[in-house]
Amino acid sequence: MEWTGLNELREKYLAFFESKGHLRLPSFPLVPQGDNSLLLINSGMAPMKKYFLGQVTPPSKRVTTCQKCVRTPDIEHVGKDDRHGTYFEMLGNFSFGDYFKHEACAWGWEFVTKVVKLPEDKVYVTIYLDDDEAFDIWTKEVGVDPSHIVRLGKEDNFWEHGSGPCGPCSEIYFDRGEEHGCGKPTCGVGCDCDRYVEFWNIVFSQYDSDGKGTYTPMAKPNIDTGMGLERLACVMQDVNNLFEVDTVQNIMKHTGRIAGVTYGEDAKADISLRVITDHIRSTVFLVGDGVLPSNEGRGYVLRRLLRRAARHGRLLGIREPFLYQVAETVVHENAAAYPDLVEKQSYIQSVIKAEEERFAATIDQGLQLLEQRIAALPAGGVLSGDDAFKLYDTFGFPLDLTSDILEERGFSVDADGFEKRMKEQRARARAARAAGMGAAWEDSKDEDTPETRFVGYEKLSCAAKVAAIITEGERVGLADQGSTVSVVLDTTPFYAESGGQVGDTGLLTAAGVCVQVTDCRKSPTGRFLHIGKVVEGSLSAGETMQAQVDAPRRRAVMRNHSAAHLLQAALRSVLGTHVQQAGQLVNDRHVRFDFTHFAALTADELAAVEKEVNTAILSALPVVTRTMAVEEAKKTGAMALFSEKYGDVVRVVQMGDVSKELCGGTHVDNTGKIGLFRIVSETSVSAGVRRIEAVTGTNVLELLRGQDIAIKEAAQVLKAAPAELPQRAAQVAGELREKDRVIETLRGRIAAMQMDALLAAAKEVGVFRLITASLKEMDVDGLRMITDRVRESDPQAVIVLAGMAGGKVVFAAACGKEAVKNGAHAGNLLRTAAKITGGGGGGRPDSATAGGRDASRVAEALQSVEAGLEAVKK
Repeated sequence: MEWTGLNELREKYLAFFESKGHLRLPSFPLVPQGDNSLLLINSGMAPMKKYFLGQVTPPSKRVTTCQKCVRTPDIEHVGKDDRHGTYFEMLGNFSFGDYFKHEACAWGWEFVTKVVKLPEDKVYVTIYLDDDEAFDIWTKEVGVDPSHIVRLGKEDNFWEHGSGPCGPCSEIYFDRGEEHGCGKPTCGVGCDCDRYVEFWNIVFSQYDSDGKGTYTPMAKPNIDTGMGLERLACVMQDVNNLFEVDTVQNIMKHTGRIAGVTYGEDAKADISLRVITDHIRSTVFLVGDGVLPSNEGRGYVLRRLLRRAARHGRLLGIREPFLYQVAETVVHENAAAYPDLVEKQSYIQSVIKAEEERFAATIDQGLQLLEQRIAALPAGGVLSGDDAFKLYDTFGFPLDLTSDILEERGFSVDADGFEKRMKEQRARARAARAAGMGAAWEDSKDEDTPETRFVGYEKLSCAAKVAAIITEGERVGLADQGSTVSVVLDTTPFYAESGGQVGDTGLLTAAGVCVQVTDCRKSPTGRFLHIGKVVEGSLSAGETMQAQVDAPRRRAVMRNHSAAHLLQAALRSVLGTHVQQAGQLVNDRHVRFDFTHFAALTADELAAVEKEVNTAILSALPVVTRTMAVEEAKKTGAMALFSEKYGDVVRVVQMGDVSKELCGGTHVDNTGKIGLFRIVSETSVSAGVRRIEAVTGTNVLELLRGQDIAIKEAAQVLKAAPAELPQRAAQVAGELREKDRVIETLRGRIAAMQMDALLAAAKEVGVFRLITASLKEMDVDGLRMITDRVRESDPQAVIVLAGMAGGKVVFAAACGKEAVKNGAHAGNLLRTAAKITGGGGGGRPDSATAGGRDASRVAEALQSVEAGLEAVKK
C-alpha cells in the first residue's frame, strides 16, 4: 500500500462508488434538518434516516457521501489520550431497497484491496455469529481466506436501535502488526489493544424489529455503511492516531508555532495541543453551518468547545486570541471538499475571535474565584454545585471546563448540584414566559375544542362560532361585560403570533355583544386564542359572531413582513451568503430583523442595503404564494430557518427574482404596496448577531416628520436656518473646544497653586511625607490632577484628597515611587478611608480613586490614612 493523504482518500472513495452507480451527495449540514431527535449530526447514517424510514423518497436508490460529524459525549476525555475526538468525517455508501449483501461485500473488498491496495493478509472481516450467508459471500464469492473471517456476537456485529430497521453487520479490520499488540496469547480481532483497527462497518438492514425481540424480514432490505475517514488515513499513513494524520497534523503545527512548542516533547503540552486541534476542527465546521455561541443547545456545544480550547491555549502560554488564526489552516486543509468554508472564512474567523475576546474578558476573574474556592477545599474535596453554577452564570465557565481544572488539581465538582441550579433557572424562565401567555389554558385539556381554521390569508372578516371561552384561567360558558377573556373560534381571519409576526387585533361582534381583541396567539395544540375584553353585552359559548381584523393595522404589518424578506435578500447580496435570519419582529410600527454577521455595518453598506430594498419596492414585483411539500420547496431554493420546525406542507413566498422563503406569515401581493423602506438603526444583539430596525409605508413619513421637527428646533436653538445647521454646529463645537482648553489651563494653574500649599503642609510619617486635605468643590478628575503632580514631584509623597461631585464624596490618592517601595499602597489606604464614609473603591499601589456617601465623616476618613501608614512595616 502507498501513503495517501486524507483529502485524496476521500475523493478515491466517493469516485469509486460513483463508478458503481451511486449518486454522490455533498455532506449534509451539522445542524439536522427536519429531525428534532438530534442536536447535531453524529454519524453518516443520521441524515439518511428519513430515507431508510420511508418518510422521504431518496434522490437515488444508491447514494454515497462523506459526512461531517460532531460527537461530544466524551468531550472531557479529548486531549487526555490520542483516541478521543469530537469532529470526524464518515464515508458511506447506501442502498435504499436496491442492492444488498453480495454487492456491498464485493465492492467493500474491491475498494480495500484494489483501490487503496491494503495487503490482503493484513485485512480481516467480522460477521454476526449466525450469519452464514455473509460467511459464504465473503469466502466463496469475494474470496476472503476463511481464517480471516471472525464470528462475533450480537453486541459487536448486530446493529439495532430500539424498534425499526436493523440487522447483522460485517466490520473490516486492519492488522497493524505484533509491535502494536498486547502480547497476550488471545490477542486477535476484537481485542482492546491497538493491533487490530476496525475502520469500516457494513450494516445489512434486513429485519424490522418491534423492539421486543421479534424480527420480521423486510421485503426490501437496505445497506448502510460507515467508514471513518481519519481511521482509514491512519492505516494508509501508518500513524498511531488521528492527530498524526497529515491534515490534522498541519492544524496542530499551526498552534505549535503560535505557542512555541512542538508536539511530542512534553506530555502536558501534548494534551493541550490535542484539545485545541480537535476543538478548532469542530468549531470551524459548526460556525460554517450557522451555529453561534450561546448558553443553550448547539450554541452551548460550540461555546464549550471554544472556551475549552481557549483555556488550553493559556496553558501553553498564549494570552491573546489565537484560535481564529488556527481556523485559517482548518479552512485551507478542507477547502477542496468543503469550498463553502472558503466563502465563509472571514465570517467564521470573526465569530471565533469575538468569542475568544468575550471569554478572555472574564476568564481571569473566574479563575481567581475558582482558586479561592479550591484553597478552601480539603484534599480531594468537591466544589459545590452553587459555586460551579456561579462560574457558569457569571463568568461563562461551562461545567466540563470547571471539572477539567478541578481534576487537574485532584478535586471534583458536584455535577448534580450544578444541574439542580440549572433546572431552577430554566423553571424561572418558563414561569416568566407562562405569566404572559395564560399558563392555566396551556395546561388545560382542549381535545373537545375544534381546531381553528385560519382564513386570514384571503379575508379579514368572517362569521365564526365561539368554541371556547377562558377567563381567569378557567373555561367558562359565559363571560360578562368587563371580563378579560381568551376566545377560541372554529374559524378566524385573525393571524396568531408566530414566526416573528405579531398577532392581529380587531373586534368580535354579534347582536348586543362586542369583544375588543388586543392580541391573538396559539395554544400548544394549535387553537387560536383571541385575547381581549368584553366591552359590551355578554359573550356565550356556541354563539356565532362576526370576526373583524383591524384592517389598517394588518396592512401595516404585512408591509413590514414583506420588507423583512426583501431586507434579508439585500443583506445577503451586500454582505454575503453567510447572513442568516437569527430572529425578527414585525408589527404595525416597524420591522426588527436580527441576522448573523460579526461586524457593524458601515454607512456605505447600510446605504447599499436600503437602496436594494427600495429598488425592489419601486419595481412593483408581484408577491406570489404557493403551497407545496417541504422537500420540494427546499429544492426550489426557498430559504428556510435551521431553528424552525416545518410541517410536510409549507407556504413559499416569492417576490420576483429577489426573494424566495418558506413563510407562514401574511404579505402584500405586490412589493409596490410597501411604499418606502427606511433603516432607523443598526446595532449589536450578541456575539455574531446584528439587528436592523426599519420602517415602511406611512411610518416612513412619520419618521421624516419627526426628523424635520427636530431639525427646526435645533436650528432655532442655534439661531440658524435649517440649511445652515452643519456649519453652525461645527462653529459651536469649535467654540466649546476652545473653552474646554481654557478651562483645562485654568484648572492646571489652580492645581499648581494648591499643590504648593499642600506640599508646604506635608507631615512626616516615618519615611513618608503625608498630605491629606478636603477640597470640597472639586470632582475626581481635578483631584487626580493634583495627586498625580504631587506623586511626580516627590518620590516619598503619600497624598489622599477628598472632594465633592454631584452631591457625593469622591477620593483620589497617589504614592511616589520611593513611597511604594517602602510599602505604601494607595489602593489599600483609600479602600479603608472610603469605607468609613459608607463607600468603597481602590486601585494600584501608586494611584487609586474611590467614592463615599457620608460627607460628615470625611475628616475621620482622612485621619485613618496616617494610621494606615504607621502600620506599614519599614
